[in-house]
Amino acid sequence: MKRIVLFAFLLSTVFGYAQSNTTYEKPPVFDDCDSEVIDQLKSCFNFTLNTFIFENFKIPEIVSEESYNGDVQVLFEVNKEGEFKVIYSDAIYEELKEESIRVFDLLPKIKPATYNGKPTFVQYSITIAIPLTQPVRQADIVDDEVQLTEKDSLNATLSNEFDKVNEDLKPFENLEYNSELNVPFTHSYYARFDAEMNAIGTNSHTAAKPFVYSEVARYYDIKAEKESLAKDTDSWAGKKLFNEHLVRVQGKDYWFTVDPIFDLQVGKDSEADFSSTYNNTRGIYIQAGLGKRFNLVTSVYESQGRFADYYNRYAESLKAFGPDPAIIPGRGIAKRFKDDSYDYPVAEAYLSYTPADFLNVQFGHGKNFIGDGYRSLFQSDVTSPYTFLKLNTSFWKIKYTSTWMWLKDVRDEVVEDKAFLTKYMANHYLSWNVSKRLNIGLFESVMWVDSNGRGFDINYLNPIIFFRAIEFESGQGSGNAILGLSSKYKWNNKVNLYGQFILDEFSLSDVRAGEKSWKNKFGFQLGVKYFNAFKVDNLLLQAEYNRVRPYTYSHNTQILNYAHFNQPMAHLWGANFRELVLIGRYNYNRWAADAKFIIGQRGFDFNTDEDSFSYGGDIYRNYNDRNADTGIEIGQGNKTNSFMTEVQASYLVNPATNLKLFANLIYRDFNPDAITASTQDSNTLWFSVGVRTDLFNWYNDF
Repeated sequence: MKRIVLFAFLLSTVFGYAQSNTTYEKPPVFDDCDSEVIDQLKSCFNFTLNTFIFENFKIPEIVSEESYNGDVQVLFEVNKEGEFKVIYSDAIYEELKEESIRVFDLLPKIKPATYNGKPTFVQYSITIAIPLTQPVRQADIVDDEVQLTEKDSLNATLSNEFDKVNEDLKPFENLEYNSELNVPFTHSYYARFDAEMNAIGTNSHTAAKPFVYSEVARYYDIKAEKESLAKDTDSWAGKKLFNEHLVRVQGKDYWFTVDPIFDLQVGKDSEADFSSTYNNTRGIYIQAGLGKRFNLVTSVYESQGRFADYYNRYAESLKAFGPDPAIIPGRGIAKRFKDDSYDYPVAEAYLSYTPADFLNVQFGHGKNFIGDGYRSLFQSDVTSPYTFLKLNTSFWKIKYTSTWMWLKDVRDEVVEDKAFLTKYMANHYLSWNVSKRLNIGLFESVMWVDSNGRGFDINYLNPIIFFRAIEFESGQGSGNAILGLSSKYKWNNKVNLYGQFILDEFSLSDVRAGEKSWKNKFGFQLGVKYFNAFKVDNLLLQAEYNRVRPYTYSHNTQILNYAHFNQPMAHLWGANFRELVLIGRYNYNRWAADAKFIIGQRGFDFNTDEDSFSYGGDIYRNYNDRNADTGIEIGQGNKTNSFMTEVQASYLVNPATNLKLFANLIYRDFNPDAITASTQDSNTLWFSVGVRTDLFNWYNDF
């Protein structure tokens, strides 16, 4: 407490002796010091003050009786009139505090300090040692010049905390890699330690992402990996470009880093009328740690871009209320830049606090992901950032994640007074390591809106309650609850099987009748990962199948759909689809390569005057607009077959900041049965190269 108060006062003013290094400043002057030359005024002031305290300070009786050895801390000011005023005093005995104040009240009025010849106030701190000892003023001979120094046992020295800040600095130790910060979530980077975290016998929980560094550090040494990639260079520029953060500072109880953010790329789309695609992102990324349990991150992006034609069309289909023409998927609202480009600023930040080893609390603006696959049917990171509060609790063989989110419905029809509609979402995810090989996860989520002044419903704030029961008690239509089950099985240390099952609504009688009812709204995921495939180190192969029935995630109250900023909160495609994903990832030192193949079938709405039914793919549609009650099948409506492959090669320029050079090639073949205003035939070849600070996932597979 004493240090905090001292530091606060030191930051608030100019300290006379700590900064009186020029002839423009003059310290306060006692009458006994009038005859001293200006260079000795500081020494004389200090000695005279010490002597006055020694002669007038009376040790309280209780202090003498208990033979106390210690000190009294005093912060005081000499104001513009030359008067002494105690601002703060601290000691183990209240009597010592009172005595120090009494003694300072006895001090005479002196000549005030001056700056440029004008009276000014100064603040000092002093430590009065108990018991008292006669102060001494001693002359030392240095280079034939007499230098006066104070050798007083009272330790009454002028405040020098500002200079001590530099003395407290330490060599930077990359504390972030064992901190409570999130490891930036990108599928390609998480593949580097996926095998270690999924080894048989580990008690890790890999579904709730992003992970914090301290969680990963138990299984994989990120610090050692980053340091092993360091280039041998002695120049400052070389270290900052290839090995280190641009700014990195570490003190006794804190550290922070500051880095620029870049995503600069240029490319060509074979379908587009414009000459090239590009993205121009600049920003700043700040990480910090205060103590051992509190961390924070903030990032600000300023971006302009023009993408492949299919990407631009999708972005403009997400358009929010207002004049802005698009929402850049996964980023945010974009305004028009020049004639055919977009300007889309983004800001993300979070606070991470770990009050106990078993609990981590995060509050911020960003994204989360739940699942072991490339896709998630529970909660994905394909949307724009949102405000969230998240609790991660780990004990025994369990990890329990509770997340509360503040989302936005930005459509024209729900806007009031030009303000987007706020809706709320809460979910629980319980991960249980049943054995060394088997993990089971239970998921529940509920979406609700501010109806009838309901606001953020406190009923859903309980982190351990069953949402479906609360939704039922709150009344029909009060919310949209979804249940989920996940599982992961470690076949061996090289092969993992995983899956998810999501249940929105289910009618057992309709299943028995075999009529393929619209009420059976569910989806599932099956996947397999093969680590160090074919005995090739760092080669990951992955296959994943996703299937979601029509009308899943939608609701008869449209604002209760499972979406945010016109983007799904789960799978990128919404509902009414089947999809096969094949992925290969390989890394060697600073080099990496990724290949992805996606084969899918989807059912879109026709959105014509002749056929305005909802076929269950657009989760923003009211499911009461459905085309039928029975005979509901995946791919119904405007059936569309698609194929996409994306191949990327990259070189990691700076491991500390995840800055990489990359070349990316996308081939996309999109074939709807019917060409409509919202569904167009497309055959795209999109090539791009650039440099990027890789901190989040870009999804191009719409």
